[in-house]
Amino acid sequence: MTGEQNTNFDSLVRATAADGGVRCMAAVTTMLVAEAVSRHQTSPTVAAALGRTLTGALLLGAGLKELDRLTVQIVCDGPVGGITAEANARGQVRGYARNPAANSELNGNGKFDVSSVVGNGMFYVTHESGYEIGLYTDPYRGSVPIVSGEIGEDFAYYLAKSEQIPSAVTLGVYMRARPTGEMFVEAAGGLMIQVMPGADERIIEAVEDAIGRGPHTTTLIREGARPVDMLRAALGDLSFEVLEEKPVSFACTCSHERALSLISSIDRTELETILREDKGAAMTCHFCNETYRLDEAALEGILAMRS
Repeated sequence: MTGEQNTNFDSLVRATAADGGVRCMAAVTTMLVAEAVSRHQTSPTVAAALGRTLTGALLLGAGLKELDRLTVQIVCDGPVGGITAEANARGQVRGYARNPAANSELNGNGKFDVSSVVGNGMFYVTHESGYEIGLYTDPYRGSVPIVSGEIGEDFAYYLAKSEQIPSAVTLGVYMRARPTGEMFVEAAGGLMIQVMPGADERIIEAVEDAIGRGPHTTTLIREGARPVDMLRAALGDLSFEVLEEKPVSFACTCSHERALSLISSIDRTELETILREDKGAAMTCHFCNETYRLDEAALEGILAMRS
């Protein structure tokens, strides 16, 4: 399937193999990555970097409980300035790059040179629970240095060093040019194979070998592969059991009401200055780039309520 729009919905599959000794996750994320790229108006290279991070966050958070949230943060010195992605148990993810316009030439393999826009820095993963209903618990935060800047390798390094889970991770975003020259996301997705303690770690070597010899993730997706097909290609003769399949999407928790609440919390003197000089206020969400506007009457109403 190579049309401009993938008619298949985005989804994620969570599975197990080797009597529970191997955890497997795979996802097709073409539509959600396309939405993120459109919302943030990213360069092609940042589209690849942000898309890989969003997909990786979904895969890493595949087993989240209902009130859990997982945040992946790449703090780096490259032109992109940093990338943040946040996933929840419902298969929803949101994220942004600090400098969406950063770009680079293709690398020697003719692919987006993601590492050149990421550079060096730190890779952070934060697990939180109860944030939506105000029942906060102490978050868990793990961190490792960025080892390649290609994102997939950095997820694998984090799992190996911070969580002691040997893993094979592949993340991809494939973009194609329209006749006008404009680039669009034709395929995006990834998979994550984790070998749990006590299992045969040689499985990871076999999986990495199978991935290296087989078609790239985005090639499979462009040909119509679903997450189960991607796992079958990666695991070869190793049988697996699907535990769950669910839709995934780009979704943000911002709203006009939240923007109104935040603007209402501004100091009265500052609000009066905004009203006098700007005749209104605007607030843009970093995660989805949605802008919420309050006109002059709305600000006057806020000040009147305070009085």
